[in-house]
Amino acid sequence: MTSQERLEQAVEQAARLVVAADHVVALVGAGLSVESGIPPFRGPGGLWTKYGEPDMLGYERFRDDPKKWWEERISRSGAMQELIDALAQAKPNAGHYALAELERMGQLQHIITQNIDNLHQQAGSVAITEIHGNRLKLRCITCNARWPLDQFPIDELPPKCPECGGLVKSDTVMFGEPIPRDALDECINQARMCDCMLLVGTSAVVYPAAGFPQDVKMSGGTLIEVNPGETPLTPFCDVVLRAAGGTCLPLLVERVRQLAAA
Repeated sequence: MTSQERLEQAVEQAARLVVAADHVVALVGAGLSVESGIPPFRGPGGLWTKYGEPDMLGYERFRDDPKKWWEERISRSGAMQELIDALAQAKPNAGHYALAELERMGQLQHIITQNIDNLHQQAGSVAITEIHGNRLKLRCITCNARWPLDQFPIDELPPKCPECGGLVKSDTVMFGEPIPRDALDECINQARMCDCMLLVGTSAVVYPAAGFPQDVKMSGGTLIEVNPGETPLTPFCDVVLRAAGGTCLPLLVERVRQLAAA
């Protein structure tokens, strides 16, 4: 059997699982963003490979001196500036659009994304929980209120929350920073309802996100991996689509559409 035939067979199996499920959730990782030209952190061409891996004290430094953190944020360079430039230029790829189409078809109930790039929204997806935040938003670390970055006037450093007076920072989750409680609770709730999870471009090594597929599997749900490479979760997946999301997710959408209409 050729690789193309194996992929087609896997797409057929995956489509049948999706159509048969009641609550499908996609867990999306950095692999899908890489397809849009956003560099990864690890591996060949990774930002940390080039600039060195940051320590786990980012959030602690913010809490110790938020004014200094904001001043440094405004004058970024190196890895952070390269990431900002890549994010600004990135556009949704075929995988993003395929997930949005699955949602419009009523076959995908939610996306849990580990990415901060806002590309799911640009592609048209609506039901999204961003477990690591969104680069285009600011957040109060006390009450979790959020605002679009371009709609929040920064008249002082550090900015303060107009609702509760708490410190305001970028919505993206920093090293050492707890996942915002509201986002984590929604992820836990979605995993609890999920009976079929799509694992799209995730390395399955970053927690707590990597734990959600395990929860789904333990509760009797099915896992569909969409990834060109193996991950720690591959042995537990019911179907593996060994290709990039932009390649195989459109095929999955088309087959789901055919099965749903039959």
